[in-house]
Amino acid sequence: MTIHVRPATREDMPMIASFIRELAEYERLSHAVRFDEQVMALHLFGPNPAAEVLIGEYRDEAQGFALFFPTFSTFEGKPGIWLEDLYVRPSARGAGLGKALLHQIAKTALKRGCARFEWSVLEWNEPALGFYRSLGTVMQDDWRFMRLEGEALSQLGASVPDRNA
Repeated sequence: MTIHVRPATREDMPMIASFIRELAEYERLSHAVRFDEQVMALHLFGPNPAAEVLIGEYRDEAQGFALFFPTFSTFEGKPGIWLEDLYVRPSARGAGLGKALLHQIAKTALKRGCARFEWSVLEWNEPALGFYRSLGTVMQDDWRFMRLEGEALSQLGASVPDRNA
C-alpha cells in the first residue's frame, strides 16, 4: 500500500514544524506562526500531552499530518475530538492521504466513545470545503468561532471579576 498513517514521535518534531509552516503559508497566515519548537514538543510529547499528531506517509515519505485533541460536549454528555490542523503537501493531494488521516481520527473518536469530530475551515478554501462535503460533513453556519489571545487573554486572566456586575 502506498499510504500509511502512524502516530508521530518526538523525533518527528522538525517535520511537524515544517508542515505547520507550509500550512500557514498556504492559508496566508505565515505572519501568525510564532511557536517555539522545543516548547511545542513538550506539549505534544511530554508527560501530559495536550494534543496528538498523526503523520501521513505516501510512497514511504511523510507528506502530511493531522493534529487533534479532546473536547467535551455538555449537550451530548460525551467527549469529542477537535481537529486543529490537517495538511497534505500539494504533491500528494488527491492520493487519499487526507482521507486516510481523517479516517484514523474518526476511528479513534469511535473507539473513545466520542459524540463528535469537529474542525474549522477557512471560508475561501473551496478545495477543502469540497473535500469535506464529499465525506458527509455538515457546515455549522449558525455558530461563530471566538478567540481570546495575547493581551486580551492576559488582562481577562489577571482581572478580578466585579461582583456588582
